[in-house]
Amino acid sequence: MKRNLLMGLIIVLISVSVSSLIVSRQLPSRIEMKMPIGEYPDFTESATSSVKAVVFVKVLKRSAGNYAPTLLDLILGYGNQRPREEVTSGSGVVIAEDGYVVTNYHVVAGASEIAVTLQDQKTYTAELVGADPATDIALLKVDATDLPTLFFGDSDQLKLGEWVLAIGAPYGLTSTITAGIVSAKGRSMPNSDGAFKIESFIQTDAAVNPGNSGGALVNVRGELVGINTAILSQTGSYAGYSFAVPVNMVRKIVEDLIDFGSVQRAYLGVSMMQVSDELTKELGMERPRGVYLAQVVPGGAADQVGIDAEDVLLAINGVAVNSPAEVQERIARYSPGNVLELTLLQEGRERQLRVRLMGEQEMTVLRNQPHELFGAQLRAVDPGRVRQLRIAGGVEVVSLDRGKMKQAGISKGFIITHINNHEVSSPEEIIRLLEQARRSILVEGIYPNGAVAYYGIGL
Repeated sequence: MKRNLLMGLIIVLISVSVSSLIVSRQLPSRIEMKMPIGEYPDFTESATSSVKAVVFVKVLKRSAGNYAPTLLDLILGYGNQRPREEVTSGSGVVIAEDGYVVTNYHVVAGASEIAVTLQDQKTYTAELVGADPATDIALLKVDATDLPTLFFGDSDQLKLGEWVLAIGAPYGLTSTITAGIVSAKGRSMPNSDGAFKIESFIQTDAAVNPGNSGGALVNVRGELVGINTAILSQTGSYAGYSFAVPVNMVRKIVEDLIDFGSVQRAYLGVSMMQVSDELTKELGMERPRGVYLAQVVPGGAADQVGIDAEDVLLAINGVAVNSPAEVQERIARYSPGNVLELTLLQEGRERQLRVRLMGEQEMTVLRNQPHELFGAQLRAVDPGRVRQLRIAGGVEVVSLDRGKMKQAGISKGFIITHINNHEVSSPEEIIRLLEQARRSILVEGIYPNGAVAYYGIGL
């Protein structure tokens, strides 16, 4: 008994001794890992210089509407036609000393009056120079000179984990600065309204709230790297996810709005899909990479140089692309007539091709022609057929060849009215919805005899 007690005591002592050794060996290493205070990022200079160029944007919206008149309305003779007034606000960034201010399109959309207030509390009436809903960027002009400005940085050089500052006026609190890191690049978000959008956001964890929209995202050197535009939240307030339009895209939009009053958008003439695991196996690729070209517009820029549907786009001007959002963001930097070098995977071999981008007018002519998708020729249904079938609109299957449409059981003459429960009225709308889909799509439509049908197509 004594022997067992003694052995137990020895084991306990040994355990304590070993634990003490482990602790004593760990402590010095923890002390050595402590960074000198001077190596932490210092935001003071960046914040001080940047905040002066970020402005408060106040928007007044007037809209006529019928509503129950008040007694005062009846006395003053307004009846129920007195215009409603709504005041909203956001942020903006001064990019030129002579009064050009960048903000978000959704901040100023429908504005009757726009006022811009600087950090020194001077307020100016602003004129809307132009806007681009596809990128959610708008350009304002105020009658002022010698304004503090922010210089454009290079959003391509941003690295994951790099520190950034978000500056704006959340909830009307002007000159508010929050810090975070770059969480991701090339992000896109679900598009519920089906409208054409170009999204390749910088995602950060810097706190952004309502009112920050249109404000600045700057790096530690005080350079503008993005325009804060959205948050991902179920409550409408900051929940850890903030998104900014990359400044390299903003630069092109702003230059076009100043020079032309509208964006001179360039087109490659393709529809794209993410390369899934299934597609990787189907194409004989070792790993998912690049962007799958689901459709090439006949006569478009890509078609003219020999790019085919089912090719995989790997790089643009030597920069790798791995999502439709990244391709759109790259193309959005260029103008019609610019020539790009594309790297593609065609039938298992890499190939370089030079392509001249097309403009809006050229693409409009091509859009009136049938589009090919999944082996089917598609075109918008004519108004007469719409009235006859009592539908809101749709896309007619003009002809069928080998492909996923035919494999799903769809026949010639079928009119596609919905894709994944979204109404469609043009081939372009179908393509945009396909870009958002992951594994499959639900196709709903009607035949000329009035029979409604549903089909599932795997991607």
